[in-house]
Amino acid sequence: MKQDVIASGESRSDRVIRVGFIGLGEQGKPMAINLAKAGFELTVHDVRREPVEELAAMGARVAESPREVGALSDVIEVVVVDDAQVERVVLGDDGIVAGARPGSVVAIHSTVRPATIRKVASECGRRGIGVIDAPVSGGAFGAEQRAMSYMVGGDAELVEQCRPVFETSGKSILHVGPLCAGMTAKLAHQVIICINVLATSEGMALAKRSGLDPSRVQEVVRAGGAQSRIADNWVKHAPAANAIKLWRKDLELALECADELGLELPVTSLVRQVFERVTQL
Repeated sequence: MKQDVIASGESRSDRVIRVGFIGLGEQGKPMAINLAKAGFELTVHDVRREPVEELAAMGARVAESPREVGALSDVIEVVVVDDAQVERVVLGDDGIVAGARPGSVVAIHSTVRPATIRKVASECGRRGIGVIDAPVSGGAFGAEQRAMSYMVGGDAELVEQCRPVFETSGKSILHVGPLCAGMTAKLAHQVIICINVLATSEGMALAKRSGLDPSRVQEVVRAGGAQSRIADNWVKHAPAANAIKLWRKDLELALECADELGLELPVTSLVRQVFERVTQL
């Protein structure tokens, strides 16, 4: 399937959007698979061979470095774990900026500090490379169902350039404001999610210890004022320890952001402490 590209200063053409994808983990791999299935010209990179080989079998080109991904791509998506990895794959000696052409766009999907986005955007901007922050919600399941939510910050033209790419995995793609707005929205989103997780956990624990059927209590919650997606899916999809570990990291970033703004988030701080104990068990 061919996709038209409208880059800044260019007219509509028949060029295929060349997409690069770095980070084929639990969430990134199904996102990349969706791109391959959609027919994009896809180049992938990951430090692990297994997911790379799986994408290669679907027709993706395998790059040996982020630099090579940058050289072969118009839109480069980054789904890695943390700030250090984002900086390394984008700004490192063998990173995206070393190979990407002016006019290309880097989309950061990882949940990281807004300051990291600003640093990456500043360095990329000196070389004519655009950056948008586009964190996602929905996890691996959402990617597999092509039902992810994207919250995007950055220049509107760059966002529209990336929209056909994001639509392969996303049901909701919201441009929420300038650069870093997407990341700040994601941190606010994670605060609400995590507090909801802890509330659901404690409420269901109380019901279970009292001898109630968790499924029936889930129905009660669904019908009442405490209804939420977290509670709706609790019995079958209670969060695993690895999810809580990632959420704890996100809460730490949210608390850093709040501190910079002179804002106190006491419940968020408490939930982070509880999550820390859980992940140490």
